[in-house]
Amino acid sequence: MALGVRQGRGGVPPRPTSWRERLGALRNLPPFLAMVWDSSWQLTATTVAVRLVRALLPVATLFVGKLIIDEVVHLSHLAVRPDSLAAWLGSGLLGRLEVLLLVEFALAVASDLLGRAVSLVDGLLSDRVSNDASVRLMEHAATLDLADFEDAAFQDRMDRARMQASGRMSLMGQLFGQVQDIVTVLSFAAGLVVYAPWLIVLLAIALVPSFLGEAHFNALSYALSYVRTPQRRELDYVRQVAASADTAKEVKIFGLSPFLIDRYRTISRDTYQASRRLALRRAVWGSGFTALGTVAYYAAYAYIAWRAVNGVITIGDLTFLAASFLRLRGLLENLLTGFSSTAGQALYIDDLFSFLRTEPGIRSPAGALPFPDPVRQGFVFEDVGFRYAGAERWAVRHLSFTLAPGEVLALVGENGAGKTTLVKLLSRLYDPVEGRVLLDGRDLRDYDLDSLRAAIGVIFQDFVRYNLPAADNIAVGRIDARGDRTRIEAAASAALADGVVANLPNGYDQMIGKRFQGGVDLSGGEWQKMAIARAYMRDAQVLILDEPTAALDARAEYEVFKRFRELSAGRSAVLISHRFSSVRMADRILVLSNGRVEASGTHGDLLAAGGRYAELFELQAAGYR
Repeated sequence: MALGVRQGRGGVPPRPTSWRERLGALRNLPPFLAMVWDSSWQLTATTVAVRLVRALLPVATLFVGKLIIDEVVHLSHLAVRPDSLAAWLGSGLLGRLEVLLLVEFALAVASDLLGRAVSLVDGLLSDRVSNDASVRLMEHAATLDLADFEDAAFQDRMDRARMQASGRMSLMGQLFGQVQDIVTVLSFAAGLVVYAPWLIVLLAIALVPSFLGEAHFNALSYALSYVRTPQRRELDYVRQVAASADTAKEVKIFGLSPFLIDRYRTISRDTYQASRRLALRRAVWGSGFTALGTVAYYAAYAYIAWRAVNGVITIGDLTFLAASFLRLRGLLENLLTGFSSTAGQALYIDDLFSFLRTEPGIRSPAGALPFPDPVRQGFVFEDVGFRYAGAERWAVRHLSFTLAPGEVLALVGENGAGKTTLVKLLSRLYDPVEGRVLLDGRDLRDYDLDSLRAAIGVIFQDFVRYNLPAADNIAVGRIDARGDRTRIEAAASAALADGVVANLPNGYDQMIGKRFQGGVDLSGGEWQKMAIARAYMRDAQVLILDEPTAALDARAEYEVFKRFRELSAGRSAVLISHRFSSVRMADRILVLSNGRVEASGTHGDLLAAGGRYAELFELQAAGYR
């Protein structure tokens, strides 16, 4: 668990991370600032420069105000004073006061303009950083293994990283704001040191408890957020299921809305209660710390006023010192609590950087081989075994067979026999735990991963229904050829999807799916034909159809596989189907059971041999009699 966050049980927040762990999280600030700089060094340099200028304006404004008050007091005590405004203006006695008032006005205008400039630049920079961080996260996620995405703990980590990529950009403004506040603090502190240096010590004593308390509650808040990630993901899921076009039919037919709403209410109530308890504790302690700071301020104010009464300092000095102490108290309080908040946010941002530090297990080796063109010897599975993480049962074990160049191989077996796992091993979405997969006599792990996957076209039974135009739905099979309409139309024709597109109002430009306005939904069979077109769009050396035709009727599936058989000539091909009228077109059929090859041969050979294949064939044939 990142940074040693202690898990809590029930609704009780976990114990916060240690000071060492919180300070250790600050290691994320340099890479975070580097990410900000890389997003736009021009905007970053601009916001720093503007903030530094703006940092000096408060003390300058207060000092000019002090001079104005002293000048007013001086003029009010003149022995001989003009008796009208015109006389005052004509006497020239107001010249210094007029200049000081103009200077203060200019400082006020400059402060407002610089504040607006900071807001503008920070907003633009925050958008750039957030977008770049999201892109960086997606790019890194694309390099990780399929096994990672099938792990719930990884999903929690990725969800936290996604939140920080889009929602932690306030840290950027906070860091720059702290630099600005430090400069302002130094300018105010210089003024206080000249008059009463012990006031700085008084401030520090008053603010330390507030700082420690804020640090404690920031750590508690992070720890609570960390352990609540699974519940937050479940809330998002329940909300999506309860109000989604994809689930609306079943939710209505089965009357699931009360159940889903109650589930959401239960989880959200539990989360709210834990957050409420923490917020109440924070508010109570915060009020006490604020009261302590207020006592310190008025003790200092009384001391300054007493010195003014005794003539040690002027009325202008009194105003300057009182306002400086008040501003300095607020700035120091913000800096101390801000430092604690920064350390807390660094804990959150660690979720992003720890995710970006995740390394894939499946990758191209140094000196990787390109995928052979053409394939000469084919694929060989040598005593391959694979078991999913956390599973006791082997998905496949002692699996041995060959896939020759240009051969169409069909896989048959009951659910759980290992057919889809075999396909994932062939396309190196997984690596074997035991044994090895060879391609032209070399271990599949010796080949360049991108080259390997580019040469294999796979359509799984749980293919994605992209809410994209029809042309793009097909083009995802070879996205770099998205602009090649001729290739897209040829792929549609090969998959018998051209008829589907012809019935769409806007043809290949029609948005498919109901997620976006103007979209047209397809039937299950029509979606499957669009998905199969992606495999032909890929124009790969190896074609694999993993039960993608379940929603087609028997005749339509037969036509699809007949076309598949014709168009796969000269290529290695694997097809998986429960319909024997389709698999009988293969050159060879593998019968899988419990993750092993139980039998192999043509349709006729396997029927003649009896066994599981003949039994399954007869069961299916009986359904049509």
